[in-house]
Amino acid sequence: MRKLIWFACFLAFIACKEEKKESAVKEETKIAYASFGDKITDENVISKKEMAKKFESLKSGDTIAVKFASNINEVCKAKGCWMKLDLGDEKESMVRFKDYGFFVPLDADNKEVIVNGKAFVTETSVKELQHYAKDAGKSEEEIAKITEPKFTYAFEADGVLLKK
Repeated sequence: MRKLIWFACFLAFIACKEEKKESAVKEETKIAYASFGDKITDENVISKKEMAKKFESLKSGDTIAVKFASNINEVCKAKGCWMKLDLGDEKESMVRFKDYGFFVPLDADNKEVIVNGKAFVTETSVKELQHYAKDAGKSEEEIAKITEPKFTYAFEADGVLLKK
């Protein structure tokens, strides 16, 4: 009977010791990111390549909730109120923050980031593009060359993790 009690105590001691290791690893993960907006985790994140495929399958008006990781190509230098994330193959996603409720550091260019929120595609018609070109003082020849609508991969983030 004594051996059984000692064995049970030994198992409890080992179980407690392993639990501490797991919590230490989780703390390291939390420390590795600066958080902005809603609190999010780094779990269930898709890659920028997977996100690019999802964007390609979206039509204007579609919206999906998703979390993906990427690198920041550019951040708004006035307030940090938007950023452009790399999707590979020279594609980008324009990320804005929900309700203009938070900003990212102005010097966050080229850092790794995880964003959580809604992805959608916006379409600017040929007529609108030609109007913008006219307003920008483009020549009639340049305006006539605009013959296809422009699609923008847009994202409204409710939470951001910025790798330190």
